[in-house]
Parts: sequence; structure tokens; C-alpha cells
Amino acid sequence: MQSDVAVHVVDDDVAVRKSLAFLLASEGLPVRLHESASAFLDDAPAVETGCIVTDVRMPGIDGIELIRRLKARGVALPVIVMTGHADVPMAVEAMKEGAVDFLEKPFGDEVFLAAVRSALVRQEKSSHHGHQLAEIQRRFDALSERERQVLDGLVAGKANKVIAYDLGISPRTVEIYRANVMAKMQAKSLSELVRLALLIEAK
Repeated sequence: MQSDVAVHVVDDDVAVRKSLAFLLASEGLPVRLHESASAFLDDAPAVETGCIVTDVRMPGIDGIELIRRLKARGVALPVIVMTGHADVPMAVEAMKEGAVDFLEKPFGDEVFLAAVRSALVRQEKSSHHGHQLAEIQRRFDALSERERQVLDGLVAGKANKVIAYDLGISPRTVEIYRANVMAKMQAKSLSELVRLALLIEAK
């Protein structure tokens, strides 16, 4: 797990903040406490990894509005909302807005820690996936227009001679372009090249 990962606890109740901080610290999980959603949003530009645990009902900006604002800013950290029994409909709304989990108070330590660990694993995977996509996109951007045309033909399942006919060039020239595309995209096989191209298309 990355060293700068932290669990961000956003709750207006100081007792809740302290007890969750103690619990997380006892498990060796770095924690940062925020007394309100607006206080967290002030820090949000510097927050890149970890997860957020927030009460759904808070004065000022509540948990649902916090999720909406984070989404609007492009902050993609997993959010776990804590809710009282009467606020389950709010928790469901939070899930629809993008929260990954909700915990109904009072919840056990293990239930809480399991939810946090799951959110951290999810964030690490999506962060890795994001870096991977950016790298694939960078390789794709380095292709010339003709190389992209050859790549399009390969992804469409066309043979070299068909691509050559479509582009008005010789099959030998297509082979050269194909080798260049494979090298630039760092693909070891045609199937890997197609998979990389489809990842970019799906973005």
C-alpha cells in the first residue's frame, strides 16, 4: 500500500472522530481528522490517495453534498458513509451518488475496519488502473496518423493485404507500420495490441 495513503474521517462529533482515530491507529492505518465537510474540502486538492469516512448527517454540508462536490472536483476517493438507523434512505441516496459502502450506527470495530480495508484496496486498484491508462494513452498519442490507420485496421481484424488495399499502400509497407505500432505501443503480440487499443476506446 502506498505510504501516503490515509483514512480521512469527516465528522462534526469530536468523540466519534477520536474513537475512530484510535481504532484506525491501533491497526496501523494512518488517519486524518476533519471537523466538517467544508474543512475537508479545503484540504481536498492535496488528497490523492486513501479513502473517506463521513457522517451522512452534518451541519452545513452533509455527507451526500460532500460526495457530489468531490465528484464535481474530480476527487475519486472511495467514500464510506456512517448513518443512524433513521437515515438509511440518506445512505442509499449516498450510494447512488457514488459512496462505496454505508455503516449503520452503532457498528462493530471489525465491521468498520473491514469496510475501510476494502475501500483502500479498491482505491489502490483504481489508482493503478488510472496510471496504466494514462501510460497507454501516451504511447497511442505518439503514433503517426498512418500508424493509427494501420492500428484501426488491425483492431477491425483485417489482414495486412486488406489494410494495404484500403490505404493504397503495399503489404510490405503495412508490415513496417505494423512493426512500428507494436514497438511504440509496447505490445508483444497482436492480441495484446488489440487489448490496449480497446482500453483506450473504452475511456
